[in-house]
Amino acid sequence: MNSHYKIIACMTVAEELEGMIPEGTETAFMEFGLHSNPRQLTEKVQEEIDRTNGADTVLLGYGLCSMSILGLSSPKHRLIVPRMHDCIGIFLGSDSKYKEQAYSEPGTYYLTKGWIDHGGDPYKVFKQWKQEYGERRAKIMLKRTLGNYTRLAYIETGKIDRIKYLNYAKMAAEKLGLKFERLDGNRSILEKMLAGDWDSDFVIVEPGSKPTIYDFAGQ
Repeated sequence: MNSHYKIIACMTVAEELEGMIPEGTETAFMEFGLHSNPRQLTEKVQEEIDRTNGADTVLLGYGLCSMSILGLSSPKHRLIVPRMHDCIGIFLGSDSKYKEQAYSEPGTYYLTKGWIDHGGDPYKVFKQWKQEYGERRAKIMLKRTLGNYTRLAYIETGKIDRIKYLNYAKMAAEKLGLKFERLDGNRSILEKMLAGDWDSDFVIVEPGSKPTIYDFAGQ
């Protein structure tokens, strides 16, 4: 890692970068809620790219993420993007591991420490709905939202407060009526990105170019 990098990442991914980023590195961590509006996510990330100074390469802590990464560009900065469908592949250590999970258990809602801290996991959303609309309507809304889900999988990526977050995920699965499973996480994608080891797991976008859907083919 060197001072010529800037990191722009979702807050959920930022959690996994803790302790890995050298002091003085330029960073911008974006709200998880931007995922609900891919166009706005694109705009906010582009704004951060545009205001980058003193770095020649921008490392993006995102996957394809509902096509929000497509079209990003910079006339003077190289962009490095994990070649992942979304951040689940980043947390599991490869897009192929994500595909294995998606094939074996397609109806899965994933949680990580970062998601629990910064995202809107379904149990928190359900509690909010109960306060706003009452329990009966909240249960109807939850049933519609989780209609195709059968499993809640907690991806364990670190050791800090691991029991606390594992127990929360178990509790959420029970409250939501979903099967629970713990999956081993892997920070190798982030480690390679920070080390400049940009192999086939990454899309490298040179200055003046834009990532396209073909760059993520098969992802």
